[in-house]
Amino acid sequence: MSKKDMKPAERPVWLTRDGRIKEVAYCCDFLSRYPMKCIHGKLYTVDGLIPDEGALKQQIFDEISEWKETGTAKKVEDLLKSIRLRAYAEDLPLRDDRIHVANGTWFLDGHFSREKEYCRNRLCVDYNASANAPETWLSFINDLLEPEDIPTLQEYLGYCLIPTTKAQKMLMLIGKGGEGKSRIGLVMRSLMGHSMNISSIQKVETNRFSRADLEDKLLMVDDDMDMNALPKTNYIKSIVTSEAQMDVERKGVQSYQAQLYVRFLCFGNGALTALHDRSDGFFRRQIVLTTKDRPSGRTDDPFLIEKLKAEKEGILLWCLEGLNRLIANSYRFTISPKSRDNIQNAVRSANNIIDFLGSEGYFTFNQECESSTKALYESYRGWCEDNAEITLSAKSFANHLAQNAAAFSLIPDNNIHIGRGKRCRGYHGIGVIDPDNPFL
Repeated sequence: MSKKDMKPAERPVWLTRDGRIKEVAYCCDFLSRYPMKCIHGKLYTVDGLIPDEGALKQQIFDEISEWKETGTAKKVEDLLKSIRLRAYAEDLPLRDDRIHVANGTWFLDGHFSREKEYCRNRLCVDYNASANAPETWLSFINDLLEPEDIPTLQEYLGYCLIPTTKAQKMLMLIGKGGEGKSRIGLVMRSLMGHSMNISSIQKVETNRFSRADLEDKLLMVDDDMDMNALPKTNYIKSIVTSEAQMDVERKGVQSYQAQLYVRFLCFGNGALTALHDRSDGFFRRQIVLTTKDRPSGRTDDPFLIEKLKAEKEGILLWCLEGLNRLIANSYRFTISPKSRDNIQNAVRSANNIIDFLGSEGYFTFNQECESSTKALYESYRGWCEDNAEITLSAKSFANHLAQNAAAFSLIPDNNIHIGRGKRCRGYHGIGVIDPDNPFL
């Protein structure tokens, strides 16, 4: 039977008598069977983002190939474009009072509904209030971290489940290697699916296209953090504390404004450092947890990740417990004394001027003394040589002194006498001990 001889009831509603496909009718029919919304050019079902449109194209192809024997691939592309236009919707609101799970919606007030709503992020795990305790996970975490640091990890992983940056922190787990830190990232991937990606902190800061990959993501994991110091820290700091839209750029597309709410979870052998930024603002955005050393002779379980993924419903409840505790504490994390020391050590490691100002034998704090900045820098260089330390630039040294002068009761002065009628910048209240220094 030819297409023209078919009765109307036998033809698809979107097929004309002479075999042409009516695009609008097809789109309406398709969306009635497969409801979805198009937001910023991306298609969403009630189950979340459609990350790969290949299956969608295959579905369209299968439906029209019987009626469209030539130019089918082009027609598929045209129909998909029309579907996007037909499904256009305003931006989805960000709601930090609920978590969209695979089987419904869990609200932060504790109640659960099986009703689903369109959202930017839907987890890949069911909410099951009766799920068993994740014994393998708890054992793994206990072997990985000191007991006082486990609440911090629990709160942070819970924090990553809602689209907010209110806590304004990033988390780093550092160790010597081989402890199993990266398993945490794999478990979070099993919970989050496409709401998480794996990338590099260095790339986020230095590649102008990388920020667009963080759009609509709850978490970014850097599972092997580059120990080279960051050349800049502007973007990292802005994203961690993001409260407004920021500029993002995709290749071949005009840059646009987007709200990023991604959190950073990094694993490495040392803390994150920067070439030039040694400010409090950079380090106070970091939480640094150190892992336990890997026991000698330990035999790794090759099936550990499968066992952990099997407990993901229980792990979700564990994360929610941490989230509730964090919110009850006004988004302030439980930080152990050891973790606080880690940050202080990172600050001192990145800026040895701090240790120099705490040293003895190179200068003295005395209200009757004065010294030029240059003389102090020469003393600092001598301290670095004596202690096998890398000398920071004169500009970094001068900036640090200027920013911390009040803490040491130093009085800045642009008229420090250095002999031969010369005067320069320096400070009252400090003097270089070396009597041979000509700039005293």
